[in-house]
Amino acid sequence: MHQLTAHVRPYAWARREGSAVVSAFAKLAAAANRNRSLLCVGLDVDPRLAPPSLVGNDGWIERFLLGIVEATADLVCAYKPNLAFFEALGIEGYQGLRRTLEGLPKDVLSIADAKRGDIGNSAAAYARALFEVWGFDAVTVSPYLGFDTLEPFLESDDRGVFVLCKTSNPGSGDLQDLPTSWLGETLPLYEVVARRVAERNREGNLGLVVGATYPRQLARVRALAPSLPILVPGIGAQHGELEQSVVAGLDAAGGGVVANAARQVLYASSGLDWQATARATAVELRDRLEAARQEWTDAPDRAAAR
Repeated sequence: MHQLTAHVRPYAWARREGSAVVSAFAKLAAAANRNRSLLCVGLDVDPRLAPPSLVGNDGWIERFLLGIVEATADLVCAYKPNLAFFEALGIEGYQGLRRTLEGLPKDVLSIADAKRGDIGNSAAAYARALFEVWGFDAVTVSPYLGFDTLEPFLESDDRGVFVLCKTSNPGSGDLQDLPTSWLGETLPLYEVVARRVAERNREGNLGLVVGATYPRQLARVRALAPSLPILVPGIGAQHGELEQSVVAGLDAAGGGVVANAARQVLYASSGLDWQATARATAVELRDRLEAARQEWTDAPDRAAAR
């Protein structure tokens, strides 16, 4: 396990130019500083992988997920429930999600991995559901229907909005890498998304989603959106390059990366030691992320390049 040095730079990436910090990203930065962590744990509940001693018992969803939270709350900057896993369990899943959200630490960012994208009143209803009904601090959204469909999510500048840009799945290039004509240039579509989101970030509540499986593209997105938080899924079971992704995604202040791992932490063990094993896995990931961040920030030539 990596040993962390005493010399560290604070995370300073939850700010907007000429104004106060946005609440969601201020919470994110505060948790990152407090826990010395870029790690986000994805809460993707799956009865096929969860400890058999819990599955099927009353309240097993929240007992499992809040057990993970109890074991990792001092190691993370965010938690990210993927709504698909709860929806797949029907009413029991929705009840488990509600109780899990009620038990999350209030000083750690909660991200609804919803990937919502719709027009008009539908988009507004999604925004109300995720922010007002469920109470999430932030959400993932799809820009494919146009940037007007993101506006309902941006009306509350105390909530964060992570826009899908270059996703971690193998087929992401089918559309996201398509050559696109924009302002006299020909760029892959994901670069146009990054530029448009950076330009729209007037309230300071926008971020991007770029998979750890594409560190070269992540570095390009960071160059195009130098101050936006970037949610980086895929550092665990999807076999993304953890250290390369951290270096590629860091902003000039040495922060700006929210590195997500789900299955690798949640399902490190299905035995009676599931909490202890989840914690040990999270400790290792947190320390590797922080060691990579420290190595980058301690190298003046690298930091100056940003």
